[in-house]
Amino acid sequence: MLPDATPAEVVSGLTGAGYKCGVDAPYAICTADTVSVWVLTGSHNRPPVVSLHANGPIEKAAADISAKLPRALELAHINPRTPIIDWFGKLGGKPTDQLTAGDWQADWSAEADTDEPGAHLTLVDKLCKVNCQAE
Repeated sequence: MLPDATPAEVVSGLTGAGYKCGVDAPYAICTADTVSVWVLTGSHNRPPVVSLHANGPIEKAAADISAKLPRALELAHINPRTPIIDWFGKLGGKPTDQLTAGDWQADWSAEADTDEPGAHLTLVDKLCKVNCQAE
């Protein structure tokens, strides 16, 4: 089990792993290949929100997220990782599903009939009490 990492430490870890990071306040957005990892910034002990996004057809976007998910969870120090990875792998691209693992709520959604189809996996720290979501 990895210790908590601040949002800045998570962004630093993603950068060190080859992600290109920028800021679109209140998020740091780090991209590698076709997947973007959004980290809600702030002075928290760990990021209140970490989300993975990929554009394209749902099946491809889900596969792209799946490929990056284990390492992204490790870099974000999200515990426990294995139940989230296993759950996501069993979804089969089915949108709108949810899981609670440890102190994290995982929400999976997909958009097919829009100008920018894609998939989104959002992890929210259930212990966060203040400034836990973007405006």
